Amino acid sequence: MLVQLFGSAVYGVDAHLITIEVNIDKGIGYHLVGLPDNAIKESNFRIAAALQNIGYRLPGKKITINMAPADLRKEGSAYDLTLAIGILAASEQLKTDTLKDYLVMGEIALDGSLRPIKGALPIAIQALKDGFKGFILPQENAQEAAIVSGIDVYGMSTLLQVIDFFEGKSTIEPLIINTREIFEQQLRFPELDFADVKGQETIKRCMEIAAAGGHNIILIGPPGAGKTMLAKRLPSILPPMSLGEALETTKIHSVLGRVKEKGLVHSRPFRAPHHTISDVALVGGGQYPQPGEISLAHNGVLFLDELPEFKRSVLEVMRQPLEDREVTISRAKFTVTYPSSFMLVASMNPSPSGYFNSNNVTPMETQRYLSKISGPLLDRIDLHIEVEPVPFEQLSEKKLGESSEYIRERVTRARHIQSKRFDALRSVHYNAQMSSKLIRTHCKLQPDAEALLKAAMKKLSLSARAYDRILKVARTIADLDQKPQVLSDHIAEAIQYRSLDRDGWMG
Repeated sequence: MLVQLFGSAVYGVDAHLITIEVNIDKGIGYHLVGLPDNAIKESNFRIAAALQNIGYRLPGKKITINMAPADLRKEGSAYDLTLAIGILAASEQLKTDTLKDYLVMGEIALDGSLRPIKGALPIAIQALKDGFKGFILPQENAQEAAIVSGIDVYGMSTLLQVIDFFEGKSTIEPLIINTREIFEQQLRFPELDFADVKGQETIKRCMEIAAAGGHNIILIGPPGAGKTMLAKRLPSILPPMSLGEALETTKIHSVLGRVKEKGLVHSRPFRAPHHTISDVALVGGGQYPQPGEISLAHNGVLFLDELPEFKRSVLEVMRQPLEDREVTISRAKFTVTYPSSFMLVASMNPSPSGYFNSNNVTPMETQRYLSKISGPLLDRIDLHIEVEPVPFEQLSEKKLGESSEYIRERVTRARHIQSKRFDALRSVHYNAQMSSKLIRTHCKLQPDAEALLKAAMKKLSLSARAYDRILKVARTIADLDQKPQVLSDHIAEAIQYRSLDRDGWMG
């Protein structure tokens, strides 16, 4: 007997429908075709043990299973449940005519219980698009999949429970959740707060500007100056994620099976990979491509501590994602694209010794250390700020600094101004994404502001790449001041944040 049912495969952050055809005929054998990987080929052992332990059996006949489209590679143990139900239906141990209405996915343990799968959210989204009535999957993934409204999601604990559902022996209600209500309940303020930071008012101001305009930033200072502490608090002043951003971010984490119990990533990600990370782990890839750290930081912050310690190849491979806000990984038979719109926050010591103007380090050694960061990468970082150690008098103060909540209100207000400014443009949402054409349109200078910028470029020997960056940052400062025009004061402040572009810096 031949039966047909449906599963799904995840490529990138999108799912594709997989048709499972199970045919049982005279003879003996188990043939699984359609480019399955080893985890799927081993499924017959798990299925056989599970069926026996719940009172069913693997038929002693010739079983042929085709996974279509046959030229698309399938991987993982998530097809166990699909194959098991198909075998039971084809051997007439399961009598149902509703298989075509449901998408079925899940890993089976030897005792017949179901284990969670990866990619439940993108699979549920695709199942809705393909017109399925319901999605049957392990209980642990139900909350995640139920985020998608318009399709019935059934979380099951055991294979026997799925069999009873198809045969109508048990009535299971689909899981229904109010996504917006859960999102608002979880939208709490981060634990890390700028109020805990003593002193460093200039640095906090720079971080506020970076958050308001979506600018990448690099912090330069000796060990113990507070670079890491400041970076970890940046997400606390970023605007809250919208529901759309939360769903987009959750899809990426779902692909790696990292979605927590509530099923929704509600706070902006903060990723801080170690400097020994490989280029594949950072940007994504592998034999079977997976998202990397830059995609896990999507809609959030990627913090690279001790930037010069990262391998040159790792830093260079990040240049294209920084520019395009997505990373494309190509293989012989397919190409996947992962979103990677993140804020880059980097930190570094000013010299190999770790300190400014160290007598133990020659200028050549310092220059060699700084040259580990290439010009093209530095070109994509808008703000350079020097971080000095906090004096004891400020450290011992009992008075708290300004809280992240108040700073975030100003940041959110500035982002709203930018959102209205770029409303007609799909690819631009905040100032850091402006092209040269948009800079000319939205960063027009009065004669006094233009004269100040010209004098600064000449006197400080700022590089040509600093010009556009200064204008972008000045536009953000003007937005924070709620000024429609970029003034000379805004230009003057923006010039301060280009330390690494000055000739003779550290020299």
